Amino acid sequence: MDYSRVFTQAIDRLHAEGRYRVFIDILRNKGAFPNARCFAGHNGPKPITVWCSNDYLAMGQHPKVIAAMEEALHDVGAGSGGTRNIGGNTHYHVDLEHELADLHGKEGALLFTSGYVSNEATLSTLAKILPGCVIFSDELNHASMIAGIRNAGCEKRIFRHNDLAHLEELLAAEDPSVPKLIAFESVYSMEADVAPIAAICDLADKYNALTYLDEVHAVGMYGARGGGISEQEGVADRLTIIEGTLGKAFGVMGGYIAADQTIIDVIRSYAPGFIFTTSLSPVLVAGVLASVRHLKQSSAEREGQQVAATLLKTMFDEAGLPVMLGSTHIVPVLVGDPVKAKRISDILLAEYGVYVQPINYPTVPRGTERLRFTPGPSHTPAMMRELTDALIEIWGRLELRKAA
Repeated sequence: MDYSRVFTQAIDRLHAEGRYRVFIDILRNKGAFPNARCFAGHNGPKPITVWCSNDYLAMGQHPKVIAAMEEALHDVGAGSGGTRNIGGNTHYHVDLEHELADLHGKEGALLFTSGYVSNEATLSTLAKILPGCVIFSDELNHASMIAGIRNAGCEKRIFRHNDLAHLEELLAAEDPSVPKLIAFESVYSMEADVAPIAAICDLADKYNALTYLDEVHAVGMYGARGGGISEQEGVADRLTIIEGTLGKAFGVMGGYIAADQTIIDVIRSYAPGFIFTTSLSPVLVAGVLASVRHLKQSSAEREGQQVAATLLKTMFDEAGLPVMLGSTHIVPVLVGDPVKAKRISDILLAEYGVYVQPINYPTVPRGTERLRFTPGPSHTPAMMRELTDALIEIWGRLELRKAA
């Protein structure tokens, strides 16, 4: 076996398909987001504007967050000391879990090292605990949810995206005595649309199913206290488990679930992805704690972000760019070709100082490649006008199709 040849061919296939991923070498400027410095392809750093960060509200730059992390660093040091079971449980972890449980109106919460791990560990463990469990999964669920379902080794049923009729058809066809779990997201980050949460809960009640809602692109962003779409729509109490991330709107790192205390105890006690992983550094947890507490009290960041998203969508739409309009804070522009999406991204960075990454397969289906813009409260109208004008010029230069 020529191992080197196999590995080289695997990379060559990505290049041939136009979906080889390049990581851009940048540093953000503290306190000045979305301004950053890019180190790729030039002598010394070049100023750029970041348009694709998931730090949606710039909380990673917030003075309260930075101060809390600095205080924790000087109080307890850098690392956690191990797994939660042995040496990695701190008072910061306990406090944050209480805050997150309160945020979603649940009895308890459990921290993980990332949103990916929280999904994979929880879904795979739940299905193993429930004998004969069948998981009903939206076809556009995140890769981490798919991994959790696959690793559970249970039966699964895939329902068409946000299609209630198809979901009910699948539920009705199942043995009433079989444990059932419906897994779905609130905000689908690549489609910029929202799940019909209340209606899915109605089906769960009708067919005696548990519900698992991924709110990673919604926590901090929606609801009076940042509890997500489920808080905004007043349905958090109807959901069995709510999962979220601490690395997007909250601006730091980590993931979590919130549920009743028995479920939390089951996952804490049985999930390998929790048991055998070094816990989050208390420095990170302290930063998240400050961010969650701030966003529970302040809506200014959420409101500013929604204003920015609405304005950018309007500018793109009026310019005839193929923006995928939706009700969320995410602004995708459809390109439909991986090579062209990468070319647009390269031109924006090299010539306009605009950083946005192309989104290609397997993140989105082939033929739906896009640029995904995430305007935040710190993106100004002037920045949006410069971005729109740049895209208009590039669309013309590359002779790309505009919106119908």
